[in-house]
Amino acid sequence: MTWSIVARDPRTDALAVAVTTCAFAVGARVPYGCGSVGAIATQSVVNPFYGVDGLRYLQEGRSAEDVLAILVAADPGAALRQAHIIDRAGRIAVHTGEGCVGWAGSVAGPNVSVAGNMLAGPAVVEDTLAAYFAHEAPDFDDRLIAALEAGQKAGGDKRGKQSAALRIWTTEPYPAIDIRVDDHVEPLLELRRLWRKAHQRYIPFQALAATRTRPGGELDPGRLDASCAAYTDDWNRRHPE
Repeated sequence: MTWSIVARDPRTDALAVAVTTCAFAVGARVPYGCGSVGAIATQSVVNPFYGVDGLRYLQEGRSAEDVLAILVAADPGAALRQAHIIDRAGRIAVHTGEGCVGWAGSVAGPNVSVAGNMLAGPAVVEDTLAAYFAHEAPDFDDRLIAALEAGQKAGGDKRGKQSAALRIWTTEPYPAIDIRVDDHVEPLLELRRLWRKAHQRYIPFQALAATRTRPGGELDPGRLDASCAAYTDDWNRRHPE
């Protein structure tokens, strides 16, 4: 049905969820996160409260393992859920209920977890994880998309393809990057196209928005335009088509 990555970039402490599935609008239901707190993917028969309550528990300082244990214990449908969590320290917890449709399971490495259900086989998550570590690009978002692309080549969701999403949180409760493909015959190709498009203005503009430590954000139109243009020129130079 779905496979996803939850990850922490140890260089920047950014947190992310990248996900794809053969269902509509996966980005609206699976990924949850908060800067400097954690990231959660809730999937299979989705229980949104794994994301909503899970983030609240993480904000209280609980570990990923403790949070997931609380969520599973309180859920009468836990056998049908799959969820994985990464906290601000990079600790990981995973639950795959015995009722999840096979192939279902997960793999993990330092600061990253890959989990999925209704997949073509274990190679989907294994190749996703391997590609995440093998991808040479330093950009966190690029590595996450490349990892999903490798999982798709290994068979992906055994039903087919429909939607994908990438969400990354840095220091704030809102995402620094939020790219979604709700309905497409090639969702990862479209996600890759939107990723490139987002770096033309959306991402540098978002980086200048209001933050807790900079409540006004960048308010001068000239400086805002100049900063976005400089970012885009540099990014395009480093990422030729």
